[in-house]
Amino acid sequence: MSLSMYQAFVPGAVRGLENCIEVLNKTSAHAEAKKIEPSVFINARLAPDMFPLSRQIQILSDTVKGGVARLAGEEPPKYEDFETTFPELVGRLRKTIDYLQSFKSAQLDGSEARPITIKMRSGELNFTGQDYLLGFVLPNMYFHITTTYAIARHNGVELGKRDFLGKMG
Repeated sequence: MSLSMYQAFVPGAVRGLENCIEVLNKTSAHAEAKKIEPSVFINARLAPDMFPLSRQIQILSDTVKGGVARLAGEEPPKYEDFETTFPELVGRLRKTIDYLQSFKSAQLDGSEARPITIKMRSGELNFTGQDYLLGFVLPNMYFHITTTYAIARHNGVELGKRDFLGKMG
């Protein structure tokens, strides 16, 4: 039995977003326990030329919702980038999870050869559905989840590998 596009994407994306929500919740709790203004974490970055935690979440959301929509042959919804608090960031990820879960496998399965073009500031990128999922969407999704985790960890939040991976089994 082969792995479908839906199976290769949606369950893992939902799990990754849920794990990212837990990282945000732990970061919020850490800020409260240490009496640190939450905006310190929300605006934190790993390097001066990297986006802050809030933008990592926004790009993560955009990547995932854009991925599922394009694979289904739909236009991705636009979310305004207004989030400046932990509840707002968590809300955005929950909204993205709800959007992901609104798709059925029949909408994504068979999209391996679908031509997908995305417009970037640097120009257009052209993919087949499979190349888009495996070479663009999933690596970008994991990059932004990992960067969110790393920003929190770098700023003293007690996190471990299990927080990134989530519950097993």
